[in-house]
Amino acid sequence: MVSRSYANLLDLGTGAESPRWGRRMPRVMTVAGLCSEPDVCPSPRSTASGGTGQEHMIIVGHMLPLNAERSADGLEWEFSWDDDSLMLQLKDGVASDREVIYIGCLKVDVSLDEQDEVASKLLENFSCVPAFLPTEVRSKFYHGFCKGQLWPLFHYMLPLNAGQGGRFDRSHWQAYVSVNRMFADKVMEVISPEVDYVWIHDYHLLVLPTFLRKRFNKVKMGFFLHSPFPSSEIYRTLPVRDEILRSLLNADLIGFHTFDYARHFLSCCSRMLGLEYESKRGYIGLEYYGRMVGIKIMPVGIHMGQLEAGLIMPETQGRILELKKQFEGKVVLLGVDDMDIFKGLSLKLLAMETLLRQHVEWQGRVVLVQVAHPARGRGKDVTEIQTEIYGLVKKINLEFGTKNYQPVVFIEKNIPLCERIAYYTLAECCVVTAVRDGMNLYPYEYIVCRQGSSIADPNAADVDLPKKSMLVISEFIGCSPSLSGAIRVNPWNIDALAEAMNNAITLPESEKHIRHEKHFRYVSTHDVAYWAQSFVADLERTCKEHSQRRCYGIGFGLGFRVVALGPNFRKLLTEHIVSAYKRSSSRAILLDYDGTMIPQNSHSKTPSPQVLSLLNTLCADPKNVVFVVSGRGRDTLSDCFASCEKLGIAAEHGFFYRWSRDEEWTSSISVQDFDWKELVAPIMKLYTECTDGSYIEAKESALVWHFRDADPDFGSWQAKELLDHLESVLANEPVAVKSGQHIVEVKPQGASKGAVVEQLLSTMAEQGAAPDFVLCIGDDRSDEDMFESIATRMSGPDSQTKVFACTVGRKPSKARYYLDDTMELPRHPRWSLKISLQISIYRQVMQVMALQPVTEERYRSDLLRIQICIRIGGEDAILLRNKRTEASLSIHGYMSRCLLQIAGAAIFSEDDQWRIPSSTIKEACRQCQCEAVDEFVSRMERW
Repeated sequence: MVSRSYANLLDLGTGAESPRWGRRMPRVMTVAGLCSEPDVCPSPRSTASGGTGQEHMIIVGHMLPLNAERSADGLEWEFSWDDDSLMLQLKDGVASDREVIYIGCLKVDVSLDEQDEVASKLLENFSCVPAFLPTEVRSKFYHGFCKGQLWPLFHYMLPLNAGQGGRFDRSHWQAYVSVNRMFADKVMEVISPEVDYVWIHDYHLLVLPTFLRKRFNKVKMGFFLHSPFPSSEIYRTLPVRDEILRSLLNADLIGFHTFDYARHFLSCCSRMLGLEYESKRGYIGLEYYGRMVGIKIMPVGIHMGQLEAGLIMPETQGRILELKKQFEGKVVLLGVDDMDIFKGLSLKLLAMETLLRQHVEWQGRVVLVQVAHPARGRGKDVTEIQTEIYGLVKKINLEFGTKNYQPVVFIEKNIPLCERIAYYTLAECCVVTAVRDGMNLYPYEYIVCRQGSSIADPNAADVDLPKKSMLVISEFIGCSPSLSGAIRVNPWNIDALAEAMNNAITLPESEKHIRHEKHFRYVSTHDVAYWAQSFVADLERTCKEHSQRRCYGIGFGLGFRVVALGPNFRKLLTEHIVSAYKRSSSRAILLDYDGTMIPQNSHSKTPSPQVLSLLNTLCADPKNVVFVVSGRGRDTLSDCFASCEKLGIAAEHGFFYRWSRDEEWTSSISVQDFDWKELVAPIMKLYTECTDGSYIEAKESALVWHFRDADPDFGSWQAKELLDHLESVLANEPVAVKSGQHIVEVKPQGASKGAVVEQLLSTMAEQGAAPDFVLCIGDDRSDEDMFESIATRMSGPDSQTKVFACTVGRKPSKARYYLDDTMELPRHPRWSLKISLQISIYRQVMQVMALQPVTEERYRSDLLRIQICIRIGGEDAILLRNKRTEASLSIHGYMSRCLLQIAGAAIFSEDDQWRIPSSTIKEACRQCQCEAVDEFVSRMERW
């Protein structure tokens, strides 16, 4: 399936495609040395395979699960699988009939003249596709942005001063984006999007989902984050926070190790993007432009077979016997960590020092063996932590050590699996004191090794494994919630950590056995295969739901997203209703106010002169009955529409209504008793005092608590509490407690927009003017009552009424149509020229129905408010078309290094087209020395 762009962003529902070129223009790179997007969208494999239909699981990570080294003669590269790689181990959880393809970088540098040969060899022999990064770009990508920006931020470390590093550098961000685009190119080489699945791993590739979604709107894609995700207060400091969030939401399923990490991500989406999650039947999801993005909480496991096989290896058995002899008569505490500032190594050493000082009976008897894998990063922080650790080890050994006893054995090197297993089997307790970590599987490995192997080997040495284990683990690591029998500690509390270590080694043997059995039962049943199977199953389920929808891509750059619509839910275009409008003899036009006539966040709460003029024109037609149905009070609405003599108004969700300005207000239901307000008002006042930004709106028939301006999370929590509180207090009162868009409302039972619409339509029918044309437009939850009431009334088999129920914005609704209220173009911070493309669909529909001519002057003033700014790395060609009832913005996918400042340069030509003069383009390109001026202008002129 080839990704499509659409000439008219307002008419996505029609499926009309944009003009196609014989050859796509190559993108000009913002970073030297990077490959561009391919000229052709279909992948080589999908076209060359002849459409075999075999499914593939394409696993994408920063590094391939391979080891590489030069052959003995130094003439060629030799490759082997890296058995410790999680990407390789998760293959056990993928169905055997689904081929696995790996995409990532190699751990070694391959010269340019060898890259093609190596790539061919890896694809043929290992099903691996290597991504070769230029040295400079790789450094900026990995050391600059990944390790210098994302890694510290995701571990709650902010660059409070320049000396701490980690300050945002846009060149590093550009390199990061460019590398992610290169990975997308590699995926394109092997993917068949109709059948293949893509599984992306970790923070190195956070924006890859956007690039893949751009190429194929329905690509089946999951993402798993193996690091922590910080709280919104930390994450919001990232200058490119929205771009990363929106990119992740282009995946179908997003995985996290713990609920805390997932909760922080959902909170960021709520606070920064205004998205709310929902939980249904055990699944958590975020609705994003019609797509339900799944949230998966599943801690990863270990590869049981690898450890059990390692336990019976002769090298392991021999090393166990050596270590037993070396530490005979000693109680061994074990730590296995990376040399990293977040692993809490210094805190562990300080706790060991405290243990020996406060419990003198352990001096000469307890030994801490600390294995520290060399740091993968570099920098001042690594040097400082090494210096601190070396100093602490030396101090402890000098103070408490003797000629035959060293309390701390510090090993700073990568030790082979057999030696790691040997230390696991020997240790009485495993101590993990990371101050922040994604998952940390070393405690799992320790538990399995203390249990022993289920694989029988008659040649193995007679090593008696105790089948008991103890864990002291930090409460800030991902595996902590899964190991309920471990002693959890705050590693910053040195005394508590030291006491936990003492408790672990003094606990009764029976208690150690019980805790070990509980842990082993969990670890052995939740291994890496189980984790992979669970994730893939949820990915398949999520993608199956998406495949039933119609998908269209919109947006620029990293703001790209896919709009997914139900098969029967489509955009209302003016041509849909014009013919029905002209043929009808009696029309009912029902319009919401807030969010429909005026934007929800508008500071001005009064309708514009153009809206009032259009309403008067519609009301002047004797065939029309026009009503504004709103939740606002009748006095407010009377003032807003004082100039509309024949306009009907239903106020306070239909509790009051009148047919025209000169008629009296009528109540839709008979209510005499409002004593319940005396119960509600004090409760709402209490919540208002406790919730900054909230307020109470007192209506004649209702009381409404608003929290739009409150903190999003706290406001939502308070609203739920208030809803429950009011429902319990008012259980015996004749009122309804409802929640809506940032409100909680208490109103008389039976008062709703649906009830008043039913009454209005019934009255029209009794007067012999039953409508044969109904247009109803609304934007929030209360308007769903109108849609449902109209659908029920007009659903009879003999009904000839043309019904156009429309919701504003693409969201789940009982309406059959939707309208767009606003569309966005991206911004670039370097320029003061702001982007705003605001096209009022409401006025557009009203103008067509009023059958007024669309002149150039009127079109300029009433429909288009356009300022155009094309961002670096964005789509640079613009065409604005003006026809009688449409305005469209068409985009051609050309990448440029320059920022074209083209605003207000369009001219109105005789062929009814808005065009950007080529002279303007040439001048903008000349100023920034763009390399493709002639081809760009030529294509624009042909368009």
